Amino acid sequence: MQILVATRNRGKLREYADLLASLRADGQPPEWVTLTDLGIEREVEETGATFEENAVLKARAYARESGLLTLADDSGLEVDALGGEPGVYSARYGGPGLDDVGRYRLLLRKLAGVSAGQRAARFRCVVAVSTPEGELFTSDGVCEGQIGVEPKGENGFGYDPVFIAEGYGVTMAELPLEVKNRISHRALALRAVQPTLEAILAG
Repeated sequence: MQILVATRNRGKLREYADLLASLRADGQPPEWVTLTDLGIEREVEETGATFEENAVLKARAYARESGLLTLADDSGLEVDALGGEPGVYSARYGGPGLDDVGRYRLLLRKLAGVSAGQRAARFRCVVAVSTPEGELFTSDGVCEGQIGVEPKGENGFGYDPVFIAEGYGVTMAELPLEVKNRISHRALALRAVQPTLEAILAG
């Protein structure tokens, strides 16, 4: 059985397959496919005001187009001192001219002068699962922490170098991959949705 992950990123596909490695359909692991694998070129605009709305938009549209059980997610960083910014705009924070480094440097500038005790933040991910018939399920995962004062670490991407995971004292970019994959917002969201996927696959 094929399951579509609504991405063109094979790294994300591998992450889904790894985190849901125990999933079975008729005793066999499903075949995980991307939009590119299916030749789907249409981009679904993320016009939602929340992570859940964006994940649902993508899951429903691509499930309908592909005829496959589809998983989609939306995720980002929420910083309390900035009223929840960058939130749903995490991947495009500061406009199209910035890369990952530019975005986290903008974040650090906005937090200049904010004390350590006021730099609480979290990574949030919502995963939406849609059947081709439109049956819909969602789950979310949250990784709490705070924003550091300078980037540290070579692993990860996005805001990982400035996000200090609660209980670890180091940034996400300093954590070993196996630890990050255990505590990350996406890992937690996928673990939460696995029983639902198992029920769907069991028919």
